Amino acid sequence: MRKILPIDINKVLCNLSEERPIFHSEADFQHSLAWIIHEKYPHFNVRLEKKENVDGKDIYLDIFLFEKGRIDEPIMIELKYKTEKLTVNIKEEFFELTNQGAHDQARYDFLKDISRIESLIEQKYPKGMGITIFLTNDRKYWELPEKDIDTVDKEFRIHEGRIIKKTTLKWKKGTSKGTKSGREEPICLKGDYHLSWQKYSCSDKYLFKYLAIVIKDL
Repeated sequence: MRKILPIDINKVLCNLSEERPIFHSEADFQHSLAWIIHEKYPHFNVRLEKKENVDGKDIYLDIFLFEKGRIDEPIMIELKYKTEKLTVNIKEEFFELTNQGAHDQARYDFLKDISRIESLIEQKYPKGMGITIFLTNDRKYWELPEKDIDTVDKEFRIHEGRIIKKTTLKWKKGTSKGTKSGREEPICLKGDYHLSWQKYSCSDKYLFKYLAIVIKDL
């Protein structure tokens, strides 16, 4: 298994932020990130929405990178782009972002992405690596509540500085069926992760931060 990530994802995102400080949607983010990776690392083949099977279920990886002759050593990337309401013009382009909310489900989905990539590395790509990226202008994701409220998604929090060691994460007992719909299963993480948010872009109207998790040592 590779021990060093062959691309500098923080530098890639820094370069991308200069050209694209905001995105219209997660698909817009996905395409833009894939394109700049292609420009910066032309020796990598770039695939979008590659179908894989994890624990008997089909998933579609946002970005799948591999070098010629080394498809068994891919870099698998999953993305999340969550926004709160923002209306702004940037370089003559109009952006109208909605307040997406559903923080509990978004946190679950991000951690589930980590778990899926771990499973892919274990089951199919032992020489592969993964990256999960969460980009947002909603500080509720990176900030810990002033009061440590015992919310239904407490175990799924992804705030700045949290350390998640090999563990199983679950919803609080009594969580509504609507909240858990399609997300009932506990999340089993095999690696250890230190959550560190970085600034992506900012102005007097917005602040976007990202959380990038590298998955390689399980």
